[in-house]
Amino acid sequence: MAGIVAIVGRPNVGKSTLFNRLIGERKAIVDNTSGVTRDRHYGKSDWIGKEFTVIDTGGYVKDSNDIFETHIREQVELAIAEADVLLFMVDAVLDPNDLDVAFAQIVRESGKPYLVVANKADNDERMFMANSYYSLGIDTLYPISSLSGSGTGELLDDLVPLLPEGEIDTDDNVPKIAFVGRPNVGKSTFCNTLLGEERNIVTDIPGTTRDTLFVRYKAFNNDLYLVDTAGVRKKSKVSEDIEFYSVMRSIRAIENVDVVALVVDATRGLESQDMNLFSLAQKNGKGVVIIINKWDLIEKDTHTARDYAELVKEKIAPFTDVPILFVSALTKKRVLKALDTLMEVYASMNTKISTSQLNDFFQPIINKTPPPSLKGKYIKIKYITQLPTRCPSFAFFCNLPQYVGDSYKRFLENKLREHYNFSGIPIRIYFRKK
Repeated sequence: MAGIVAIVGRPNVGKSTLFNRLIGERKAIVDNTSGVTRDRHYGKSDWIGKEFTVIDTGGYVKDSNDIFETHIREQVELAIAEADVLLFMVDAVLDPNDLDVAFAQIVRESGKPYLVVANKADNDERMFMANSYYSLGIDTLYPISSLSGSGTGELLDDLVPLLPEGEIDTDDNVPKIAFVGRPNVGKSTFCNTLLGEERNIVTDIPGTTRDTLFVRYKAFNNDLYLVDTAGVRKKSKVSEDIEFYSVMRSIRAIENVDVVALVVDATRGLESQDMNLFSLAQKNGKGVVIIINKWDLIEKDTHTARDYAELVKEKIAPFTDVPILFVSALTKKRVLKALDTLMEVYASMNTKISTSQLNDFFQPIINKTPPPSLKGKYIKIKYITQLPTRCPSFAFFCNLPQYVGDSYKRFLENKLREHYNFSGIPIRIYFRKK
């Protein structure tokens, strides 16, 4: 399990800037207006070989009657409950105020490991000013500048050892398949249909499922773990931020399984939350199958499924070599076909191609269409080999790896997909110095 890190703190201290630096892209909106980060954003980060998920939360405002700020407060509390490690951020330039004091108390009471980060400490004077936060009763303070990156290395060095080790304890030789998606799309119904029993409680209230359930499934010559990002919730909790629970459980499930079944409500189509989960599965190197559920509710003609699939592929491009199945978990239509497809993707993930086969296959292609020259430099690919990784990865050894563009990598990936069955599986292609 890679672990989840939540960046928390009062508004306008620079949480989103640090989030963007950690995940290496400008994903969160950065603005000096209080409350710009309304929802949590999440992305992948890594440090010294350890991957983890980062959650950017809205600014915490205590005892506010403003509905918007109340919503932010609920989300922050949920982030604290779900995270493994907290980064409590303060503003080095300002003295601690009542909000910082309240936040320090909340972070301590959470029982989670936490590091206190004083942002905007981009010179000696500001680093000295940050010392005022020791009045909060903390042991160590990390003065950093999210904007320039100074101090973030030391912070990450101390953060990584706090992350959890190991994965969920299951038989490693048994395939693990997670059903993820927005609330109320039919994940639990799908699992129950396969299991032939009401193993998971299913209702029409979004968010009924809260805990991640691992269930061993043995039937129709299959032996696997079904992972429903799910669990029973008390009715008093239904008003909580359901989408957030869906995301957090899905992140954990995706990190711990082999293949991801992205369940989509046919009546709503592929939405932004689905795209986030699809992207997370791809970045984690997991097999993916898209299951369009509730297909029985759609009015159909001869080309409905084909046209629907084309729309889905437009949204998930450029990774479009993904099985798309149209099912009804309620009427059990194509449920077993979906399971067979998930198992086929799992089997394909274990495809190992010998170095001699790869070179025999690629040499004529490379000779006919070599990498385009750049700045008068000609790239010569010497040989290709598959790397010993869980996600199919291939190393192309050449003289000038730095000059190979993404378009040529996509060209080689497409050739691989045309010849070998990697449907639903992200492929990694690396160019290395010979």
